[in-house]
Amino acid sequence: MEKSNIDLIGFDKLINDYKAFLNEGKTERECVTKIIGDAKEKGFKDINDYKTLKAGDKVYITKMNKAIALFIIGKDDISKGMNILCAHIDSPRLDAKQNPLYEKENITYLNTHYYGGIKKYQWTTIPLAIHGVVCKKDGSTVNVVIGESDADPVFCISDILPHLAQEQMKDKASDFIKGEDLDLIVGSIVPQKKNADKQSQEKKDEKALKEKGKKIVLDLLKEKYGIEEDDLISSELEIVPAGKARDLGFDRSLILGYGQDDRSCAFTSYRALLEAENPSRTACCLCVDKEEIGSVGATGMASNLFENMAAEIVARTENTYSDLTVRRCLENSYMLSSDVNAAYDPINASLFDKENSSLLGGGVAFQKYTGSRGKSGASDANPEFIAKLRNALDKVEVKYQMSELGKVDQGGGGTIAYHAAKYGMNVLDAGVAVLSMHAPYEITSKEDIKQIYLCNKAFLEIKE
Repeated sequence: MEKSNIDLIGFDKLINDYKAFLNEGKTERECVTKIIGDAKEKGFKDINDYKTLKAGDKVYITKMNKAIALFIIGKDDISKGMNILCAHIDSPRLDAKQNPLYEKENITYLNTHYYGGIKKYQWTTIPLAIHGVVCKKDGSTVNVVIGESDADPVFCISDILPHLAQEQMKDKASDFIKGEDLDLIVGSIVPQKKNADKQSQEKKDEKALKEKGKKIVLDLLKEKYGIEEDDLISSELEIVPAGKARDLGFDRSLILGYGQDDRSCAFTSYRALLEAENPSRTACCLCVDKEEIGSVGATGMASNLFENMAAEIVARTENTYSDLTVRRCLENSYMLSSDVNAAYDPINASLFDKENSSLLGGGVAFQKYTGSRGKSGASDANPEFIAKLRNALDKVEVKYQMSELGKVDQGGGGTIAYHAAKYGMNVLDAGVAVLSMHAPYEITSKEDIKQIYLCNKAFLEIKE
């Protein structure tokens, strides 16, 4: 039996690199930038640099700076399929609205719209940062990151003090914080003390007085970033928890950090691909956007995104391009749809079927099927493919567990797997167990990060 393992130094580096990825990649754009940088160091080039591709060539394709695919061209004919690691790089968050700045009394706010499935009350009273881009009419793009450096300010959503919250606490948890109330405090001014002499002047210039705080914020944005208020119309600003991923627990066995759904899988997927050498089947790592809102849009898996990327590869590996070759390539491919699973929570054990739950530290969490209730919206993997994968992993002693997301009819969830399965390829959901999934800070096990990395490496070596 060939054992796949990482020595202690390699394990520590993997975990430290993973935490750095979480810190540097809090948005889809930042993840893509980081992945491209690491890929170039390993000899990957933009697809547009190649007219033809041969075995061993390493290329990447991006879409709108928010989705990316890496390919290592294999020795086998492309029509025989690829081994694909697919994960998503978007995470639940708050997005700034397109007309975001407003002032109430002496406090200036940033108006937001939440993205993905969140518990809204979890986002109040924690330090938040703003990440994103502002695109100006002259074609330039301004990158914005505020709240991560020790020298930066942070932002916050206020909440009612317990002394005045009697009515609030009678509401359901889903209702007592309204979506329209998730607005960030971004500034304030000292209120003017009114007297008879000032009242007449204030009435003449009431609007200017009310927007004094907003003007201060806009002046600061113009000074630091060259941004005018109108430029925010063409911005993409994401509000995320401020601060770094940290070790959790006295024994440092766990990781606490934002966005581990699904960047834990994205990181271990692309790292495994970067280290692959001379694969028989073309190896691919695909990192997509918009999974948290249904995989919609041009950068989501429900689009023709991956089909178009595969066509670009086929066009450069075939003497004569053929749509049939693209279809055969996709149909004959294997995919690990890498997404996280709910970790068994002993404090809330009644929500889980323990024998079919994933445990923190239990290794890679495979889900034969996802969906909810009667497997609605599910991808249901073929047992023949699961057996092939088991054989590959057992040979190198990778730890894995079969799991579901909670009890039947308790809830459920979907992944990108069924979007890939429409091409006829074999797909299985694979990820790590996560506690506090979709919370601002999520919990994973370092052991699981190691095991899914080893799993991904072994998967890329599977032959037809």
